Amino acid sequence: MSHKILVAYASRAGSTAGVAEAIGKTLSENGAQVEVRPMQDVKDLTPYGAVVAGSAIQAKQWLPEAMQFMQDHRAALGQKPFAAFTVCMTMTMKKEQYRQGVKDWLAPVRALVKPVSEGYFAGALQLNKVPHRRARWGFRLSVIFGVWAEKDYRDWDAIHAWAGELSPKLQG
Repeated sequence: MSHKILVAYASRAGSTAGVAEAIGKTLSENGAQVEVRPMQDVKDLTPYGAVVAGSAIQAKQWLPEAMQFMQDHRAALGQKPFAAFTVCMTMTMKKEQYRQGVKDWLAPVRALVKPVSEGYFAGALQLNKVPHRRARWGFRLSVIFGVWAEKDYRDWDAIHAWAGELSPKLQG
């Protein structure tokens, strides 16, 4: 089996892609051979000895293409070390109960394949990058009412720390 690690992601506005790149960089700095790719570009998991998959959240769920990736590759993912990460604005909320609730949103992924590790990270809010008008208006209202500010909330230290802890878990 290959020791190459795939970091696959589904992103809407680029925050999750950036998190995936950071995870891949940390794994690579720890000696792993890593490929970082959008999930929809991955057709075969045979070349990889481990997989890290992550998605942005939309309506309290992984993006549809992320869930499709999980369903399409369920058997292969069950045969190798697998870690999952989620990127969403809810992780910026002050109330712990909201942040803890994000873990429930990963239940459909866990039902398909049990991750060896789970990472939960805040994203970046850039209204001009939110692709859907309805979502853009929702975020705009959240900014107006002071729920969020338009800025990058990603905690790069936490992302790199989680990725650094993954290396031994992905050795299988």
